[in-house]
Amino acid sequence: MKFLKSFEGPIYSLARIVVGFLFLQHGAQKLFGVLGGAGGSGEPAALFSLMGLAGVIEFFAGLLIMLGWFTVYAAFVASGLMAVAYFMAHAPQGFWPILNGGELAAFYAWIFLFFAAKGPGTWSLDRLFGRK
Repeated sequence: MKFLKSFEGPIYSLARIVVGFLFLQHGAQKLFGVLGGAGGSGEPAALFSLMGLAGVIEFFAGLLIMLGWFTVYAAFVASGLMAVAYFMAHAPQGFWPILNGGELAAFYAWIFLFFAAKGPGTWSLDRLFGRK
């Protein structure tokens, strides 16, 4: 659709903002015990654990991606985290992501890899401060 081409920059930036916001909520669950808490327990994860480390990365990488600040680095780290999460927690449960519960981890891994490759986009702090 040719008419959407003129909106490519803002649409990409909005996608980055929304995905970053959704991702940081997973970190907030683990770090602060909000939004249902870690694993639905209503409690935060132990900070010095794999779940705690994941929470730190999810929250801060999600925030950086949402703001478009150090986007490439944050998205690359987040992509790696989600790939590790998929292969550690979901792949052993079976091949198909929809059946092993790993479709969200797989989606995040690929969308963050795309963000890392494409960069921050039009509406970003990276662009505002002249970072490429």
